[in-house]
Amino acid sequence: MAEYPALDLRFRVDSSTATLQDLLYAALDDYQPLAVQEHESADGWRVFFRDTSVRDAAADALARFNGRGLDAVESLVVPDEDWARRSQAGLTAITVERITVAPPWDIDDAPPAGQILIVIDPSMGFGTGHHQTTRLCLALLQSIPVEGCSVIDVGTGSGVLALAGWKLGARSVTALDNDPDAIHNARENIAANHAEAAIHVVCEELREFAGGPAEIVTANLTAAVLIQHASRLLTLVAPGGALIISGFGPAERPEVVDAFARAPVDQRVEGEWAAVCLRA
Repeated sequence: MAEYPALDLRFRVDSSTATLQDLLYAALDDYQPLAVQEHESADGWRVFFRDTSVRDAAADALARFNGRGLDAVESLVVPDEDWARRSQAGLTAITVERITVAPPWDIDDAPPAGQILIVIDPSMGFGTGHHQTTRLCLALLQSIPVEGCSVIDVGTGSGVLALAGWKLGARSVTALDNDPDAIHNARENIAANHAEAAIHVVCEELREFAGGPAEIVTANLTAAVLIQHASRLLTLVAPGGALIISGFGPAERPEVVDAFARAPVDQRVEGEWAAVCLRA
Protein backbone atom coordinates (compact mmCIF):
# COMPACT_ATOMS: atom_id res chain seq x y z
CA MET A 1 0.00 0.00 0.00
CA ALA A 2 1.36 3.42 -0.93
CA GLU A 3 2.13 5.94 1.82
CA TYR A 4 2.07 9.73 1.76
CA PRO A 5 3.90 12.35 3.86
CA ALA A 6 1.46 14.57 5.72
CA LEU A 7 1.12 17.27 8.36
CA ASP A 8 -1.42 17.06 11.14
CA LEU A 9 -2.56 20.59 12.06
CA ARG A 10 -4.51 21.31 15.24
CA PHE A 11 -6.05 24.71 15.86
CA ARG A 12 -8.65 26.24 18.12
CA VAL A 13 -12.14 26.59 16.75
CA ASP A 14 -13.55 29.96 17.79
CA SER A 15 -14.62 33.26 16.25
CA SER A 16 -11.08 33.98 15.03
CA THR A 17 -10.52 30.62 13.33
CA ALA A 18 -11.86 31.64 9.92
CA THR A 19 -9.08 34.20 9.50
CA LEU A 20 -6.48 31.68 10.65
CA GLN A 21 -7.72 29.05 8.20
CA ASP A 22 -7.45 31.47 5.27
CA LEU A 23 -3.90 32.38 6.27
CA LEU A 24 -2.96 28.71 6.63
CA TYR A 25 -4.40 27.94 3.20
CA ALA A 26 -2.34 30.75 1.66
CA ALA A 27 0.85 29.62 3.43
CA LEU A 28 0.34 25.98 2.43
CA ASP A 29 -0.44 26.86 -1.18
CA ASP A 30 3.23 27.75 -1.74
CA TYR A 31 4.06 24.05 -1.15
CA GLN A 32 1.47 22.58 -3.56
CA PRO A 33 -0.27 20.16 -1.17
CA LEU A 34 -2.03 17.24 -2.79
CA ALA A 35 -5.10 17.56 -0.56
CA VAL A 36 -6.41 19.01 2.68
CA GLN A 37 -8.62 16.77 4.80
CA GLU A 38 -10.61 18.15 7.74
CA HIS A 39 -10.55 16.26 11.01
CA GLU A 40 -13.87 14.73 11.97
CA SER A 41 -13.76 16.74 15.20
CA ALA A 42 -13.37 19.95 13.12
CA ASP A 43 -10.38 21.11 15.16
CA GLY A 44 -7.77 20.92 12.45
CA TRP A 45 -6.63 19.45 9.15
CA ARG A 46 -4.47 16.71 7.72
CA VAL A 47 -2.48 18.02 4.75
CA PHE A 48 -0.88 15.66 2.20
CA PHE A 49 2.28 16.35 0.17
CA ARG A 50 4.10 14.68 -2.68
CA ASP A 51 7.36 14.12 -0.73
CA THR A 52 8.83 14.56 2.73
CA SER A 53 11.11 17.47 1.82
CA VAL A 54 8.16 19.60 0.73
CA ARG A 55 6.20 18.56 3.83
CA ASP A 56 9.07 19.52 6.12
CA ALA A 57 9.51 22.89 4.41
CA ALA A 58 5.78 23.55 4.86
CA ALA A 59 6.06 22.65 8.54
CA ASP A 60 8.85 25.22 8.97
CA ALA A 61 6.78 27.87 7.21
CA LEU A 62 3.84 27.28 9.55
CA ALA A 63 5.96 27.96 12.63
CA ARG A 64 5.07 31.66 12.44
CA PHE A 65 1.47 30.79 13.33
CA ASN A 66 2.42 29.23 16.66
CA GLY A 67 0.62 31.13 19.37
CA ARG A 68 -1.78 32.68 16.86
CA GLY A 69 -4.37 29.93 17.08
CA LEU A 70 -2.31 27.07 15.64
CA ASP A 71 -1.78 24.69 18.57
CA ALA A 72 0.24 21.85 17.04
CA VAL A 73 1.86 20.67 13.82
CA GLU A 74 2.88 17.01 13.61
CA SER A 75 4.69 15.36 10.72
CA LEU A 76 3.56 11.85 9.86
CA VAL A 77 3.28 9.27 7.09
CA VAL A 78 -0.23 8.10 6.19
CA PRO A 79 -1.20 4.91 4.34
CA ASP A 80 -3.15 5.44 1.15
CA GLU A 81 -6.78 4.77 2.07
CA ASP A 82 -8.27 6.76 -0.80
CA TRP A 83 -7.71 9.93 1.25
CA ALA A 84 -7.81 12.24 -1.75
CA ARG A 85 -11.33 11.17 -2.67
CA ARG A 86 -12.54 11.29 0.95
CA SER A 87 -10.92 14.64 1.70
CA GLN A 88 -12.73 16.35 -1.16
CA ALA A 89 -16.01 14.40 -1.19
CA GLY A 90 -17.86 17.09 0.75
CA LEU A 91 -17.15 19.84 -1.77
CA THR A 92 -20.17 21.16 -3.65
CA ALA A 93 -20.67 23.58 -6.53
CA ILE A 94 -20.14 27.31 -5.95
CA THR A 95 -21.54 30.13 -8.06
CA VAL A 96 -19.97 33.52 -8.73
CA GLU A 97 -22.37 35.63 -10.75
CA ARG A 98 -22.74 33.81 -14.11
CA ILE A 99 -20.06 31.19 -13.43
CA THR A 100 -20.64 27.97 -11.50
CA VAL A 101 -17.60 25.89 -10.56
CA ALA A 102 -18.61 22.33 -9.74
CA PRO A 103 -16.90 19.03 -8.90
CA PRO A 104 -17.94 16.14 -11.16
CA TRP A 105 -20.31 14.78 -8.49
CA ASP A 106 -22.33 18.01 -8.06
CA ILE A 107 -23.26 19.09 -11.59
CA ASP A 108 -26.70 20.52 -12.21
CA ASP A 109 -28.35 18.56 -15.02
CA ALA A 110 -30.44 21.61 -15.95
CA PRO A 111 -28.43 24.78 -15.25
CA PRO A 112 -30.22 28.14 -15.56
CA ALA A 113 -30.14 29.80 -18.96
CA GLY A 114 -27.00 31.86 -19.44
CA GLN A 115 -25.15 30.17 -16.59
CA ILE A 116 -21.57 29.07 -17.31
CA LEU A 117 -20.47 25.69 -15.91
CA ILE A 118 -16.84 24.83 -15.20
CA VAL A 119 -16.12 21.29 -14.00
CA ILE A 120 -13.13 21.06 -11.66
CA ASP A 121 -11.92 17.80 -10.13
CA PRO A 122 -10.40 18.92 -6.81
CA SER A 123 -8.32 15.82 -6.26
CA MET A 124 -5.06 17.81 -6.28
CA GLY A 125 -6.06 20.42 -3.69
CA PHE A 126 -6.67 24.11 -4.30
CA GLY A 127 -8.22 25.91 -7.24
CA THR A 128 -11.74 24.55 -6.81
CA GLY A 129 -13.34 27.99 -6.61
CA HIS A 130 -14.06 27.66 -2.90
CA HIS A 131 -11.26 29.94 -1.79
CA GLN A 132 -12.07 33.66 -1.63
CA THR A 133 -9.20 34.64 -3.94
CA THR A 134 -10.52 32.43 -6.74
CA ARG A 135 -14.03 33.80 -6.31
CA LEU A 136 -12.72 37.37 -6.34
CA CYS A 137 -10.80 36.74 -9.57
CA LEU A 138 -13.85 35.15 -11.16
CA ALA A 139 -15.92 38.21 -10.23
CA LEU A 140 -13.36 40.65 -11.63
CA LEU A 141 -12.98 38.60 -14.80
CA GLN A 142 -16.72 38.95 -15.36
CA SER A 143 -16.56 42.71 -14.81
CA ILE A 144 -14.53 43.35 -17.99
CA PRO A 145 -15.06 42.44 -21.66
CA VAL A 146 -13.44 39.07 -22.32
CA GLU A 147 -15.04 37.93 -25.57
CA GLY A 148 -12.53 38.02 -28.42
CA CYS A 149 -9.59 38.79 -26.12
CA SER A 150 -6.37 36.87 -25.47
CA VAL A 151 -5.87 35.62 -21.89
CA ILE A 152 -2.85 34.40 -19.91
CA ASP A 153 -3.45 32.77 -16.53
CA VAL A 154 -0.23 32.84 -14.48
CA GLY A 155 0.00 30.19 -11.75
CA THR A 156 -2.97 28.38 -13.24
CA GLY A 157 -3.18 25.59 -10.62
CA SER A 158 -6.32 23.64 -11.45
CA GLY A 159 -6.89 25.77 -14.56
CA VAL A 160 -10.12 27.28 -13.24
CA LEU A 161 -9.36 30.88 -14.28
CA ALA A 162 -8.06 29.80 -17.68
CA LEU A 163 -11.28 27.85 -18.20
CA ALA A 164 -13.32 30.86 -17.07
CA GLY A 165 -11.58 33.02 -19.69
CA TRP A 166 -12.36 30.47 -22.38
CA LYS A 167 -15.98 30.07 -21.27
CA LEU A 168 -16.38 33.86 -21.34
CA GLY A 169 -15.41 33.91 -25.01
CA ALA A 170 -11.66 34.59 -25.13
CA ARG A 171 -10.18 33.91 -28.54
CA SER A 172 -6.99 32.41 -27.08
CA VAL A 173 -6.03 31.25 -23.57
CA THR A 174 -2.67 30.23 -22.11
CA ALA A 175 -2.46 28.44 -18.76
CA LEU A 176 1.00 28.86 -17.21
CA ASP A 177 2.41 27.15 -14.11
CA ASN A 178 5.84 25.99 -12.98
CA ASP A 179 4.58 22.97 -11.01
CA PRO A 180 4.23 19.69 -12.97
CA ASP A 181 1.51 18.39 -10.61
CA ALA A 182 -0.55 21.54 -11.11
CA ILE A 183 -0.08 21.29 -14.87
CA HIS A 184 -1.21 17.66 -14.80
CA ASN A 185 -4.35 18.62 -12.87
CA ALA A 186 -5.00 21.59 -15.18
CA ARG A 187 -4.75 19.36 -18.24
CA GLU A 188 -7.24 16.91 -16.71
CA ASN A 189 -9.71 19.69 -15.93
CA ILE A 190 -9.27 21.27 -19.35
CA ALA A 191 -10.01 17.87 -20.92
CA ALA A 192 -13.06 17.40 -18.66
CA ASN A 193 -14.40 20.70 -20.04
CA HIS A 194 -13.55 19.73 -23.65
CA ALA A 195 -11.18 22.69 -24.00
CA GLU A 196 -7.99 20.93 -25.10
CA ALA A 197 -7.98 22.66 -28.47
CA ALA A 198 -8.71 26.06 -26.97
CA ILE A 199 -6.29 26.37 -24.03
CA HIS A 200 -2.51 26.22 -24.43
CA VAL A 201 -0.91 24.74 -21.30
CA VAL A 202 2.69 25.68 -20.48
CA CYS A 203 4.86 24.26 -17.67
CA GLU A 204 7.53 26.91 -17.26
CA GLU A 205 8.93 29.50 -14.86
CA LEU A 206 7.40 32.94 -15.29
CA ARG A 207 10.80 34.51 -15.98
CA GLU A 208 11.40 32.04 -18.82
CA PHE A 209 7.96 32.30 -20.41
CA ALA A 210 8.20 33.73 -23.92
CA GLY A 211 4.48 34.19 -24.57
CA GLY A 212 2.38 37.32 -24.52
CA PRO A 213 1.43 40.02 -24.47
CA ALA A 214 -2.25 39.35 -23.83
CA GLU A 215 -5.20 41.67 -23.42
CA ILE A 216 -6.09 40.03 -20.09
CA VAL A 217 -3.69 38.49 -17.56
CA THR A 218 -4.77 36.81 -14.33
CA ALA A 219 -2.35 36.04 -11.49
CA ASN A 220 -3.75 34.54 -8.28
CA LEU A 221 -0.47 34.09 -6.41
CA THR A 222 0.78 35.54 -3.10
CA ALA A 223 1.68 39.09 -2.10
CA ALA A 224 5.40 38.30 -2.04
CA VAL A 225 5.37 36.64 -5.47
CA LEU A 226 3.30 39.42 -7.02
CA ILE A 227 5.64 42.09 -5.67
CA GLN A 228 8.72 40.18 -6.81
CA HIS A 229 7.40 39.65 -10.34
CA ALA A 230 5.37 42.85 -10.80
CA SER A 231 7.51 44.16 -13.67
CA ARG A 232 7.51 40.81 -15.44
CA LEU A 233 3.74 40.45 -15.11
CA LEU A 234 3.21 43.90 -16.59
CA THR A 235 5.22 42.91 -19.66
CA LEU A 236 2.68 40.16 -20.32
CA VAL A 237 -0.18 42.69 -20.56
CA ALA A 238 -0.84 44.38 -23.89
CA PRO A 239 -1.12 48.20 -23.82
CA GLY A 240 -4.52 49.10 -22.40
CA GLY A 241 -5.04 45.52 -21.26
CA ALA A 242 -6.24 44.32 -17.86
CA LEU A 243 -4.23 42.61 -15.11
CA ILE A 244 -6.27 40.84 -12.41
CA ILE A 245 -4.27 39.94 -9.30
CA SER A 246 -5.15 38.30 -5.98
CA GLY A 247 -3.64 36.22 -3.20
CA PHE A 248 -3.18 39.03 -0.65
CA GLY A 249 -5.16 40.62 2.14
CA PRO A 250 -6.58 44.15 2.35
CA ALA A 251 -3.67 45.23 4.58
CA GLU A 252 -1.16 44.06 1.93
CA ARG A 253 -3.05 45.63 -0.97
CA PRO A 254 -1.31 49.06 -0.92
CA GLU A 255 2.16 47.50 -1.04
CA VAL A 256 1.15 45.10 -3.82
CA VAL A 257 -0.48 47.85 -5.89
CA ASP A 258 2.53 50.15 -5.41
CA ALA A 259 4.78 47.47 -6.89
CA PHE A 260 2.81 47.69 -10.14
CA ALA A 261 2.71 51.52 -10.16
CA ARG A 262 -0.83 51.45 -11.51
CA ALA A 263 -4.01 52.77 -9.93
CA PRO A 264 -6.68 50.06 -9.58
CA VAL A 265 -9.66 50.39 -11.89
CA ASP A 266 -11.59 47.91 -9.75
CA GLN A 267 -10.98 46.14 -6.46
CA ARG A 268 -12.90 43.65 -4.38
CA VAL A 269 -12.65 42.29 -0.84
CA GLU A 270 -14.11 39.11 0.62
CA GLY A 271 -13.30 38.29 4.21
CA GLU A 272 -9.55 38.49 4.72
CA TRP A 273 -8.73 38.52 1.00
CA ALA A 274 -8.58 41.12 -1.74
CA ALA A 275 -8.27 41.30 -5.52
CA VAL A 276 -7.47 44.17 -7.85
CA CYS A 277 -7.86 44.90 -11.55
CA LEU A 278 -5.16 47.14 -13.05
CA ARG A 279 -4.75 48.57 -16.54
CA ALA A 280 -1.44 48.44 -18.36
